[in-house]
Amino acid sequence: MPSDDVLRTPDERFEGLPDYPFAPNYLEITDPDLGALRQHYVDEGEGLTVVLLHGEPTWSFLYRKMIPILVAGGYRVLAPDLIGFGKSDKPTDPAIYSYSRNVTWLNSWFEAAGVTECRLFCQDWGGLLGLRIVAAEPDRFVKVCAGNTALPDGTGMPEGFFAWLNFSQSMTDIPVGQVANMGSARTLTDAEIAAYDAPFPSEEYKVASNLFPKLVPHNPTIPGAIDNRAAWRSLETFEKPFLTLFSDGDPVTYGKERMMIERIPGAAGLPHEILKGGGHFLQEDVGEDLARRLVAFFAD
Repeated sequence: MPSDDVLRTPDERFEGLPDYPFAPNYLEITDPDLGALRQHYVDEGEGLTVVLLHGEPTWSFLYRKMIPILVAGGYRVLAPDLIGFGKSDKPTDPAIYSYSRNVTWLNSWFEAAGVTECRLFCQDWGGLLGLRIVAAEPDRFVKVCAGNTALPDGTGMPEGFFAWLNFSQSMTDIPVGQVANMGSARTLTDAEIAAYDAPFPSEEYKVASNLFPKLVPHNPTIPGAIDNRAAWRSLETFEKPFLTLFSDGDPVTYGKERMMIERIPGAAGLPHEILKGGGHFLQEDVGEDLARRLVAFFAD
C-alpha cells in the first residue's frame, strides 16, 4: 500500500471507461524518499515492442484508439501512466516533482519492465521525459517518433505555451477533463471527459497535473534547462530513424518539430508531416491515422 505521502486512485473510478478494455498491469519502482511506488501500464499484443508515452494531464486512456491498430500491425504495445497520473501512484508533496526526478521515475519503469530495443512514440511531457532517456540511453531505442512535444533548453517556447502556463497556474484545482477537451480539435463526449477526470477524485490527487507546466524549462533559469542542453548534445549524435508527426492545430508546441528535424541526424530524409485536423492531443483527433503511420514507420 502507498505511504501517507502517496495517494492511489480507487479502482472503481476506472470502471466502465469508453473504448478502454485493457487489463491493468503494475510494477513497482523505488524512490529514495518515498519508497516503493506502484506504476500502471498497458501491455497488449505480441511482437516488436512499441512504447507510447503520454503527457500531462492525460494518461494511457489517450492511446485507446491507437493501441488496437498497433497490436493488429504485429506489435507489443506498452503504454505506462507517468507517476502522478492515471492508475499510477500520486505523491502529494509538490517538492517531489522535479524534472530530474520524473526522468528517473520513467527510466526506472523502462528498467523494471525490461524494455530494450523498442520503438517509441512520445507526445507532450512524454517527449520532455522520453527524449531525455533517448539521449541518455540511445541503445534502448530502435526508432523514435515525436508528436506535439519538445525538449526545451531554456531558449524559449511558442506563445501558446505561455497562454497554457498562465491558465494552468491561475487555479489550484485544474479541470483535467476539460483541459483534454480544450486541447482536442473535436469535442470530446461526456464519457471521455469523465475518463480523463477519473484518476483524480479530488484536488489532492492533482499535484502533478498542477505542477508540470511550471517545470517546463522555458528560460535558462528553470531547473532542467542545463540538463536538456546536455541531452541535445547527445541527440545531435542520434543516427537511428527519428520521425516527427505533429498536428496543424497545436499552439503549445507549434514549430518545435523544426529543431528536431534540423538537429537530429536520424531525422534526415524521413517523411516528416504536419497532420491536418489535430489539436494538441492529436491522439484524440487523428489517432487512427497516426497509428497507421506508426505501424509503417516502426516496421523493420
